[in-house]
Amino acid sequence: MSIGAMICLIPILPLLGFVLISLTGKRLVKGFAALIGCTSVFAAFAFSIVLFIKLLNGSGPLTGTMFNWISAGNFSASISFLVDPLSSLMLLVITGVGFLIHVYSIGYMHDDEGFNRFFSYLNLFVFFMLLLVMGSNYLVMFVGWEGVGLCSYLLIGFWFKNQAYNDAANKAFIMNRIGDLGLIIGVILIFINFGSLNYADVLPKASTIGVPVLTLITILLFVGAMGKSAQIPLYTWLPDAMAGPTPVSALIHAATMVTAGVYMVARNNILYSLSPVAMELVLIVGLVTALFAATIALAQNDIKKVLAYSTVSQLGLMFVALGVGAYASGIFHMATHAFFKALLFLGAGSVIHAMHHEQDIRKMGGLKKYIPLTYFTFLIGVLAIAGIPPFAGFFSKDEILANAFKNSPVAWGVAVAASVLTAFYMFRLLFLTFFGKTRASEDTIHHIHESPKSMTIPLVVLALLSVGGGFMGVPELLSGSNWIEGFLSPVFAQSTELKAEHHLSHSTEFALMGIIIALTLVMIAIAYVRYVSKEHVPVAEGTPLGTAHKTIYNKYYVDEIYDAVVVKPLYWISKFFDIVIEKSCIDKLVNLVSESLNDWSKLFRLLQNGHVGYYIFVMVLGVILIIAFSYTR
Repeated sequence: MSIGAMICLIPILPLLGFVLISLTGKRLVKGFAALIGCTSVFAAFAFSIVLFIKLLNGSGPLTGTMFNWISAGNFSASISFLVDPLSSLMLLVITGVGFLIHVYSIGYMHDDEGFNRFFSYLNLFVFFMLLLVMGSNYLVMFVGWEGVGLCSYLLIGFWFKNQAYNDAANKAFIMNRIGDLGLIIGVILIFINFGSLNYADVLPKASTIGVPVLTLITILLFVGAMGKSAQIPLYTWLPDAMAGPTPVSALIHAATMVTAGVYMVARNNILYSLSPVAMELVLIVGLVTALFAATIALAQNDIKKVLAYSTVSQLGLMFVALGVGAYASGIFHMATHAFFKALLFLGAGSVIHAMHHEQDIRKMGGLKKYIPLTYFTFLIGVLAIAGIPPFAGFFSKDEILANAFKNSPVAWGVAVAASVLTAFYMFRLLFLTFFGKTRASEDTIHHIHESPKSMTIPLVVLALLSVGGGFMGVPELLSGSNWIEGFLSPVFAQSTELKAEHHLSHSTEFALMGIIIALTLVMIAIAYVRYVSKEHVPVAEGTPLGTAHKTIYNKYYVDEIYDAVVVKPLYWISKFFDIVIEKSCIDKLVNLVSESLNDWSKLFRLLQNGHVGYYIFVMVLGVILIIAFSYTR
């Protein structure tokens, strides 16, 4: 099989799985739907490994073209794909983690009546994400970009009989459209200024375009990234996306969708590197989002909501890396985050499954003796996201913090604050869920059991990746080669040449590392004392809270502010236009035309009254008028 054919098969296989499952519908036995869904994604993963090995062996960027899509004048666009180190790494994450989530879903969704529909949506989601990262031009990328938005709507609102879940799906879809508008305008400006939408034509010529134009383009593209990757102010859809089944949460947060914005900025790295204003904006938005979301997670009691806000915060850290020009570090953290965040969400799903769909951590506790495998793997995920060495999150997060310090001690301080808060709220989650006395009802305790193997095996694999995944980026400081930075260097070569290299001394790096580890351990100790030693449990719903706690618990009332400042004014404006323009003007004008035509039709209907004598009279009258008219000429 040729390389081009193999590249084209990677996105086609999940699409084929979607088509097969969808066409057979409920007629297909659940086991076959799962088999088709899992096999198609695993085959894509296998081909991705082959291409990855070819790149490791020194092959240049690999390409594959399916067909020419649009050809009009000087403009042409094809359905073509690019596999370079960046997209190759993304392929491994999407298909590898995506396959594990598919396997996990077999057990989690086993009793759901929409089992086959669920697997068809999962396959479609993977297909569109593959299009997004493999496209060799902005047009294919945009199709994938919009496709993952559609799939998120379908999967968040999967249980569509629940109105709250439908509202959450609508919210995600609408908020992403706001960001997508910026992306569309940015892509149009790219075509106007570069005359092409192919990466190969645009990116090498970036320096030929004026900085103000590049700044406008990159800011507009970043607006799209803010929506898709849930950055302030377009982040509120992501926590509400927890309405979907837990495997959906894992897929959105780890392997697809929210990483799209990070990938898009990294792909256009040279455009951003040439625009200091855009880089500063990315950095500031990332810092604010990372810290803001981390504080909200401190007071949440829904196990999935805590993880959701942690995702928003971690995405903020990725954008911090991109904002200081450490593109490889941002992608490195995106990869390790995919491992431990998928592990944490699937672990949370195992807890929810054991607790019979209970998600409130105040009603849990002491679960480690009932579901030990889930506890052990969840612990590894928590250690990884907290940045404890030698787990994956330690290496990737330390890279980001070191690069932030090079840029600005203030940026480093904010990023460190977000990082150590992450350690506190994640261990708070761990302790309240698995330690202490069991706060569940006697009936629930009696039925608690470990999840089936289809759910626990993916947990074990992801736990191994969360332990070993960080070693692909061990820095020279720790006698490593930082392999991932070298692997990605061809993609970021132009940006690296522009960047004034500033190296920290080993003593400074060790000091920074020591400070972060010490602060992290202090936070873990505080969480242990509060939630294990003192057995503190957050107050029940309806109990009076302190002002600060209440504000954080209610997520700073951002949704309420949006409702008051944006939603309600738009509603009343639309209501005004509905009454004053739609009903009073447009409807009345249409009705007037209708009534006039009706009146005229009644008048002309008199000519066709069915009386023969009347017809003869009209004929004679017509003849007389014709003769009279002819004589007057």
